[in-house]
Amino acid sequence: MVEGSSPSGPVEPAREPPPGDARRDPARHDKLSYKFQRLRERLRAAIESGELCGKLPGERQLARRFRVNAKTLSKALTDLAAEGLLERSIGRGTFVKDVADRVVAAAAATRRSGANAAERWLIICDVEQAGHNIIRDLCQINPLAQVVSDTSNLRPSFLNQFKAAVNFAWDTPDEFLRSLVVRNVNVVMVNREPSVFSMNAVLVDRALGASCLARDLMLVGHRQFLAVEKHGQTSVADAIRRTAQRYVPDATVDAADPADVPAAVERGATAVICGTLPLAVETRRRLDHASADIPGRVSLACVGSGIGVYPCSGYYIHADQKADAILQLLRDPQVRRPATLWLTGAYHELNTTGPVQILTDPDAARVHVARFGGVGA
Repeated sequence: MVEGSSPSGPVEPAREPPPGDARRDPARHDKLSYKFQRLRERLRAAIESGELCGKLPGERQLARRFRVNAKTLSKALTDLAAEGLLERSIGRGTFVKDVADRVVAAAAATRRSGANAAERWLIICDVEQAGHNIIRDLCQINPLAQVVSDTSNLRPSFLNQFKAAVNFAWDTPDEFLRSLVVRNVNVVMVNREPSVFSMNAVLVDRALGASCLARDLMLVGHRQFLAVEKHGQTSVADAIRRTAQRYVPDATVDAADPADVPAAVERGATAVICGTLPLAVETRRRLDHASADIPGRVSLACVGSGIGVYPCSGYYIHADQKADAILQLLRDPQVRRPATLWLTGAYHELNTTGPVQILTDPDAARVHVARFGGVGA
């Protein structure tokens, strides 16, 4: 007799394990009995990757996107709302639960696990970064965290109170970082590779993202590239050049500031890859102001991080993922030696990249027909 059956009646479906187990056991995902359960896990993955955030699209649009009927979608959304991942409101729509709610829950979980949430953190950032979501989230997790934008006047006695430091600023002096290390402060560098011994780091893998974008753009005919990066950084330009050596040796790669991009496009550049979200926002603004046709005249892409509002196609790390990586280096007892966590982003298609268009002057264009799929495939 089949387990769970009875002589007098049909076999009842097995009870579903608690929500969340499918993520920890990939093999179970294939054994989910009902379509709405499989959809629920797809939605969960999209939320965790940052593909879905903030207010979700309407249920009809979402159902078309995931190729399911409205009833299946409603059941999946109801399950995720019951778990606390979504908030559903009649008349307003469905929202991914606010980051603040999740970080409070994470802080509570940390306290239950016995971690010392009262350790003081020093958060170093540029002035314009002080209002970013990830800074606010860290301060909510640890209310004793101190945010500073100027390290030049900090006394040694002030630094002695901190157990950990998170550095977001690009130009924090190495001497200051070294002074933290010698005080046994756990230093985590964000978006900047460590130059001082014994520091952790959380970095966006810009080289990987830029290589993937450059490859796809080269396969649809692009040969003149612009790399828009922070001063002193060359990871995006270097990645494009390495990719060109493999696919299109005659491609050209130039570094540019956002202000230089419209003029460079007029001179023949057809593809722009930005190394950060703010640079992509500014580049898009400049191109729109110049009435540049995107993606008809120029393709625009980015490798960066943010909270889900992106100006162009590209590979993006959601701020939640970056915050989780920082917390892991701050609190995970298994991390006993300096470690670097490289984060790879999820691709977001926003229709700002495409094949090279044929120009009016045939001598000014060299169009290569791609044998493979479109950009981002």
